[in-house]
Amino acid sequence: MWCIGELTEEYRRRMYELLALYARPYDPAEPVICMDEKSKQLLRETRCPLPAKPGVPLRQDYEYERAGTCNIFVAVEPRGGKRHVQVTERRTKEDFVSFVCRMLRRGYSEVQKVHLVLDNLNTHLRSSFVEVLGREAAASILSRIQFHYTPVHASWLNMAEIEIGILERQCLTRCAADQTTLTSEVAGWQRRRNAARCGIEWTFTRRDADRKLRRHYVP
Repeated sequence: MWCIGELTEEYRRRMYELLALYARPYDPAEPVICMDEKSKQLLRETRCPLPAKPGVPLRQDYEYERAGTCNIFVAVEPRGGKRHVQVTERRTKEDFVSFVCRMLRRGYSEVQKVHLVLDNLNTHLRSSFVEVLGREAAASILSRIQFHYTPVHASWLNMAEIEIGILERQCLTRCAADQTTLTSEVAGWQRRRNAARCGIEWTFTRRDADRKLRRHYVP
């Protein structure tokens, strides 16, 4: 929180709403899903690595060649221990809408409502669904989603950031030269995490927020 000098009434309202949402008892009929994106640079080896052998690890040259970038969508259901991850070329509103629809279809087809936690990126809007799908098709999807937005400059309130940090440490430290390779590695990571039903335990409450942040509150 060092970069935020004052926490406005609007900031506190959104923060309190999310903390109340996270504090609810788990309800699989109305799952809370946190979502975010991450840009990933693709890197190509300039020299073939020397393979590992008994007593000697794999050896790689420090030089690499940039091979463009791609985007990774990450949605995690902290209490349910599920995540949906997809590598895309870009992160346009079409990509965003496609990812959400795919997630609902594959993981939540029987659920009547999901609570979707998002940041304030300009594609994360109800209007994006209308523009991409048309009004009638969008209405069917949007009737099942309740949007919850973090305060501006408060990504720490989105548990997708925690999941992205785990993804980075466990999967993204290796170089990937192309989107196909990255997609395969991310899919394998997702399968392992889902099989283990890895969740996120959120313990920060409104009382904690008031105790730690009160000095920054402004009317």
